[in-house]
Amino acid sequence: MGFRRDGQCALARRSLKDVLAGAGIDKSALEVSLAGADSGVLPTTPNFVKSLPLAKALDENTLIAFEMNGEPLPHWHGFPARLIIPGWTATYWMKHLTALNVMSQPFDGFWMKTAYRIPKDRFPSGQFSSQETETAMPITDIVVNSLITNLEDGQTLPKDKPFEIKGVAWDGGNGIASVDVSTDGGSNWHQATLKQDYGRFSWRQWHSVFEPKRPGTYRIMARATSHSGVSQPLEPIPNPSGYHHNAVQKVTIRLA
Repeated sequence: MGFRRDGQCALARRSLKDVLAGAGIDKSALEVSLAGADSGVLPTTPNFVKSLPLAKALDENTLIAFEMNGEPLPHWHGFPARLIIPGWTATYWMKHLTALNVMSQPFDGFWMKTAYRIPKDRFPSGQFSSQETETAMPITDIVVNSLITNLEDGQTLPKDKPFEIKGVAWDGGNGIASVDVSTDGGSNWHQATLKQDYGRFSWRQWHSVFEPKRPGTYRIMARATSHSGVSQPLEPIPNPSGYHHNAVQKVTIRLA
């Protein structure tokens, strides 16, 4: 099925489920391929085409967006239409969407068969069984993660003043249950205060107040835990392409 490229659409978004229902889905359907107007920088680069398992394509949260902030999508955000797939990594959020194809066989294009893959069973991950092999699988769910946003590594702060540690945390849609902060390199942890919850697919702001007792060097760390009980690892989980780097952030500051 194709999409108009003049940006004229009465809807800000439509669920992909409704679009597929209107087109009709055969009982043999297994995946939905996603094609966009982008092309590779080099002639040898394969066209960027992805696919979704049928269950994810039919999820009520999987959308086709036509507008952003009440205006037609800007070019750099995917005009005239793009896929929005909350909870899954952005490689599936196809920009400049031109075509959807319902398939009864696994899509075997480069961007599924070769690229964006990780060793199997190394991360908590959503199911995409038709694209899995005995040793590898595609990246799917966003992993639980957090960032300290108001401190820089190597920063010097006054030694005699309490200060806030602020940040954001997010995951693939289970929602953030807690964020723990350490000011001594991970020996001790205390729970930060979570700010407003805007929904399970939104990031969650958090903050904590640190009252240092003496000058010196401190290593600040933050570790998020989702409602599914999964927490950030202290060290990166190795994989050849470096995907899903969600190790606990470490920021060293000096109080003087």
